[in-house]
Amino acid sequence: MRNGNVLISGASIAGPALAYWLRRHGFNPTVVEKAPGLRPGGQAIDVRGSALGVAERMGLLADIRRASTAMRGMSFVGDDGEVLYSTTEETLTGGATDSEDVEILRDDLVDILYRATRDDVEYLFDDSITALSQGDDEVRVTFERAAPRTFDLVIGADGLHSNVRALAFGEESRFITHLGTYLSVFTTDNFLDLDRWQVFHRTADKMSGLYSARNNTEARAILGFESPALDYDRRDTTRQKQIIADRFADDGWETPRLLKAMWDAPDFHFDSMSQIRMDSWSNGRVSLIGDAGYCGSPLSGQGTSLALVGAYVLAGELTAAGGDHRTGLARYEEELRRFVELNQDFALRMNEWQRDQSGEMPDIKRLSNAITLKDYPG
Repeated sequence: MRNGNVLISGASIAGPALAYWLRRHGFNPTVVEKAPGLRPGGQAIDVRGSALGVAERMGLLADIRRASTAMRGMSFVGDDGEVLYSTTEETLTGGATDSEDVEILRDDLVDILYRATRDDVEYLFDDSITALSQGDDEVRVTFERAAPRTFDLVIGADGLHSNVRALAFGEESRFITHLGTYLSVFTTDNFLDLDRWQVFHRTADKMSGLYSARNNTEARAILGFESPALDYDRRDTTRQKQIIADRFADDGWETPRLLKAMWDAPDFHFDSMSQIRMDSWSNGRVSLIGDAGYCGSPLSGQGTSLALVGAYVLAGELTAAGGDHRTGLARYEEELRRFVELNQDFALRMNEWQRDQSGEMPDIKRLSNAITLKDYPG
């Protein structure tokens, strides 16, 4: 399928990374993104283990390291701000501070990947897929705005609530597992003058936090709480903010100040901690990558690494299959499945550890290197 036309839904991390490798292997990728541009915001994420090798092969590792959050440590505080625990050995978002792994803001990594692909990859912003019709040799795609087109393959890289997955595999409820926690992240001022530092306040079932970003010129706020699955409109940001405001109304520390900042945040994000588990990530000429097919939840600490490694493996196996998409997609699953399962199981262990705080924090180091990168042709 050299020079095959591949449509990728989603312009966050998995989508542009896949577009990069497909283009390098001689395919013609197109990326469609519902947002009018690159989505801003999101929490600090990690590029670990094997994913560092992928970034190095892309020639992007130096750029990623330059954009590192360079966190020095973290503290947990009480209602009045008194320090209860402090360490420079690890952070809640990034793990060990002396690691070779790289913590980077989500939108900084998205920008790096976009700049690496924008010159030779077609991007369709402010549009989305409304229908897929598979034939023996192609997939006919209907868009919300653009005229219908045909592609050799369609890949869903559109996250936890994947539109492609819903169209090709069925409704989300068949595949999603809620882990009992909701998380909100948004940008605000660094009003505590944090110097590459994180501060958190925890109660029995809630946690609020603030960490500096972009050389301390701004900060990212975190507000998370335990809850059974909630019924709300994912498009109604005002309602989501009200859920947060109600849950944290009586909390101490700087939480009232965070809530006030939340209402004006330019990049408010709210979602459940959930996993996507599927028996197969492919259906004919449609396949899934990253959170769309195998979300581990932020509790895994490996979502970004799964996306980068998945993109490398998917493009490489399609290339190695020499045009046989059935073989390429099957080998993609065979190569990646165990790595995905290990990461998803790790997230479940982290979820248990965060709830009872007993014993040492599970170590992610061995896990992040639990796949060996092949050398693919092309």
